[in-house]
Amino acid sequence: MQEVRKEARERMKGFCRVCKECDGRACAGEVPGMGGLGTAASFKSNVEALADYKLRMRTIHDVSEPDPSTKVLGYDLSIPVFAAPIGGVSFNMGGKVSEEDYIMSKVKACDANGIVGCTGDGVPPFISEAGFDAIKAVNGKAIPFIKPWEGDEFFEKIEKAAATGCTTFGIDIDAIGLITLAKMGRPVAPRGVERLKALIERIPGQVLLKGIMTEEDALAAVEAGAAGIVVSNHGGRVLDHTPGTAHVLPAIAEAVNGEIAVLVDGGIRTGVDVLKMIALGADAVMIGRPFSIATVGGLEEGASKYIQQLTGQLKSAMVLSGCESIADANSNMITDVLGQ
Repeated sequence: MQEVRKEARERMKGFCRVCKECDGRACAGEVPGMGGLGTAASFKSNVEALADYKLRMRTIHDVSEPDPSTKVLGYDLSIPVFAAPIGGVSFNMGGKVSEEDYIMSKVKACDANGIVGCTGDGVPPFISEAGFDAIKAVNGKAIPFIKPWEGDEFFEKIEKAAATGCTTFGIDIDAIGLITLAKMGRPVAPRGVERLKALIERIPGQVLLKGIMTEEDALAAVEAGAAGIVVSNHGGRVLDHTPGTAHVLPAIAEAVNGEIAVLVDGGIRTGVDVLKMIALGADAVMIGRPFSIATVGGLEEGASKYIQQLTGQLKSAMVLSGCESIADANSNMITDVLGQ
């Protein structure tokens, strides 16, 4: 991974510094690019919120071979991780790797290592087209995310996505604030519950809504017919000064009460971070920037190495917290920054 990160740092020069600690400080305000919007307070809050929680270390138990696998949204996962839908290599990551090679490598690595990759959408159209090709290559075992475009474009892309054989369709409703789309003259409008419900009813599969940060929106997603949500502030790239996702996750998971799947992203870097988010109430996590860095730095092999690293870290954290399976992870395993 050191070699992969070294190569990524060279290829992403001017767009991402591949910092030792990916916390949003060095890249504040660099959007387009890999940074956070404005002061990057939201990006930084994601990392800080996760750091506020600590795992309770336990060493007297019989857990020597923990099982990190789980099932979420019908997918059998070797670890509770999805690769988040990040695209736009040319304007976010330096362009030294093509969009097609990037997304194909990431999705194939996920499939080969027993997890699920997600593909992105945006302007220009080759972002979504490259994603659809990648999903076909893994026989539909990936999730295409499509922005809630106005007019015919949304359902035209849904139709193309359905042709890949996928069973889940993601809608990143947090894209309504993306400055990159606004700069390209393609802002995306929000939708209320009834319009969202009408949208979901026309989609030929289960729907995952990304961009939920409150209990009210989580319950609205349930009402609209979503199969799952992603607790997300879009990596701090759409609204400055939001809370970190780890801070809002427990209340959202409690409000949903198991009615739909709850995923979360934001600041997750290691297997320890994954376990913390599961203990806080998530069914699985999405990881964005680290997957992009690993893929740009080493294509399919780089992304695979990162997944294997996550798996090792997660299993180690499970042993050292006495957690035998993902289903056993709960709030009793963690304390907050005050030790409570």
